Amino acid sequence: MTPSLTSPHTWKNVPTRTVAAGAVQFAYRELGTDNPGTALVCLIHLAAVLDNWDPRVIDGLAARHRVITFDNRGVGASSGAPAASMEEMARDAISFIKALGLKQVDLFGFSMGGMIAQEIVQMEPLLVRRMIITGTGPAGGEGISKVARVTYLDMLRGWVTFQDPKQFLFFTRTPAGIRAGKEFLLRLKERTEGRDQAITVAALQAQLKALRLWGNKAPADLSKIRHPVLVANGDSDRMVPSKNTHDLAQRLPNSELVIYPDSGHGAVFQFHADFVARALAFLAR
Repeated sequence: MTPSLTSPHTWKNVPTRTVAAGAVQFAYRELGTDNPGTALVCLIHLAAVLDNWDPRVIDGLAARHRVITFDNRGVGASSGAPAASMEEMARDAISFIKALGLKQVDLFGFSMGGMIAQEIVQMEPLLVRRMIITGTGPAGGEGISKVARVTYLDMLRGWVTFQDPKQFLFFTRTPAGIRAGKEFLLRLKERTEGRDQAITVAALQAQLKALRLWGNKAPADLSKIRHPVLVANGDSDRMVPSKNTHDLAQRLPNSELVIYPDSGHGAVFQFHADFVARALAFLAR
């Protein structure tokens, strides 16, 4: 997919803007603003800022949709104290969406973002039309409370081997996974100007606390979520074990499931061309 022909911007050069929602100034970027239909709001993963989105995924989705990405409160260029629970992050996201004047949106949540999306749709079901949740799991899901341990282990592995930890956290150690990881990390560097601020240690610790709370939380009644949901992951996710993805698809009554082979947490980035095509078809219904 190519970016919308009506916009001169791509993910490499789209400007970062801010919008006030209460006392918080949220940093955000948007593409495909001239595209019709429901805006797609993207919810990012643990320890991530705007520059952690895969350009192929964002540009691909923005070919047909207005796509909006933003930094969570206290993360990257957004002001305020970082939130320490999924519920807080969901309320912040709702405030951000309403500050943009949007009455209804589609949601694309990756990893922690998929957990935030589940909270948003339960808090304000009328605000959401459709959801795409990838590399994620439900509250109380298997292994989610241990994400911090896996994260710190792979951060150490990255430091020892002089590699980005995402090579271990997001991708398998097979030849295909290693190659996909290297290609993904190169794509993240394509934007060279106007880059976002890295997450702080305090914000990372707050997010890890939120993940522990989410992992230890009592399971929610997901049968109440009647919205169409596209659920996707790799077959070998170490961060949020893939079993959670199957669990989500079974418990969400109007869902469809995509599992990519020989891939991990970042499967939708490894298989970005297929994922974007599936996501666009899903959103167009």
